[in-house]
Amino acid sequence: MMKLYIETYGCQMNVGDTEVIFSILAGEGYERTEDIAQADVILVNTCSVRDNAEQRIHGRLEWFRTWEERKEGLLVGVVGCMAERLKDQLLESGVVDIVAGPDAYRSLPRLLRDVAPGRPQINVLLSHEETYADIRPLRTDREGVSAFISIMRGCNNVCSYCVVPYTRGAERSRDPETIVAEARDVFSRGYREVTLLGQNVDSYRWKGADGAEVDFAALLRSVADISPQLRVRFATSHPKDISDEVIDTMAARPNICRHIHLPVQSGSDRMLEKMRRRYTREWYLERVARIRSAMPDCGITTDVIAGFCSETEEDHALTLSLFREVRFDAAFMFCYSERPGTLAARKYPDDVPPEVKTRRLGEIIALQNELSLESNRADVGKTFRVLVEGPSKRSDDDLCGRTGSSKMCVFPARGHRAGDYVDVRITSCTSATLIGEIV
Repeated sequence: MMKLYIETYGCQMNVGDTEVIFSILAGEGYERTEDIAQADVILVNTCSVRDNAEQRIHGRLEWFRTWEERKEGLLVGVVGCMAERLKDQLLESGVVDIVAGPDAYRSLPRLLRDVAPGRPQINVLLSHEETYADIRPLRTDREGVSAFISIMRGCNNVCSYCVVPYTRGAERSRDPETIVAEARDVFSRGYREVTLLGQNVDSYRWKGADGAEVDFAALLRSVADISPQLRVRFATSHPKDISDEVIDTMAARPNICRHIHLPVQSGSDRMLEKMRRRYTREWYLERVARIRSAMPDCGITTDVIAGFCSETEEDHALTLSLFREVRFDAAFMFCYSERPGTLAARKYPDDVPPEVKTRRLGEIIALQNELSLESNRADVGKTFRVLVEGPSKRSDDDLCGRTGSSKMCVFPARGHRAGDYVDVRITSCTSATLIGEIV
């Protein structure tokens, strides 16, 4: 059998796509390997959200060019968002044999068959229908505990800074029956957690042949009803779309994890309007208040961009003040990175100096570290139900797993293993991790 190695960069959606690719190519006789030296085919599943993500992949491709142990006849392909955005540049590199966009994975067997010296293959056609609903992903979670399930693809929001609508196409939802069937299947095989994935899960909509509509709240209920032993998570929510019904569904179902990732991007209304986020600071804070009213123990995390086009010190101060008001449990924080082809790249100069972006980002990170430590310290002495994910990174004598609010815990193994539920009493913490003992 041909050996297939895939390197995955970027978001959870890409992890899910990698599992779909493994499944498609397994049906054509390709066997997954985790040893790159054994590979006959290397695919790099790429991200284009930020420039530094693309630069990492360019560096990786250059390494493939000079790789002394490169097997004769080895094929290298680039798939995913970067393939969609930089198709011509990738083909001209002389390193890449195959380029396939996010909607073209079914064509990979044909592309691999047809590739020849001097004749690279490409398919970057976007689709209005493709959801890979009939593909049973080949799971990559080594412990067999947590599975990603894509419920929709693409995005219709067209935020001014974001390249996703151009690389993943228009939004389309997947048949809910196939989603529930996939969740039921992984549960029957021992998985104890599923994460429902979409660029904006709150805009999930499916209209059946009988005219009946299923929204995200209804889908959540259907998946949660599979078993009380199946934990349900989801990502990502959009502040303009998350509904009271979704919040109340979470509050009513104990096995829907009390965690919402709610990207804010900026605390300034002027910046939010320029970013085309379609909500205000006041709206965002009202959604946070509604979540905490229904679920006081709900973890809230976010994304933020420092130094977006024309951002002033006042705009930056408003972001810091919003962080202090919301008191996020954690955040993904980045400097603005102009993405060619986006509305911002066409209309707004990237005029905040790099050193100012870096300084502002540093201030946000420092504040969030304080808030994360404060949040974790408040949990010391409490006991949480934790799903064991596997050994901790530092010691095989310890296990790790997350609370329902998505905080990582580390605790002595004491004979337990991945997939077990344990009650952990928190004894200490860092800003990133809760440390405890099994009760």
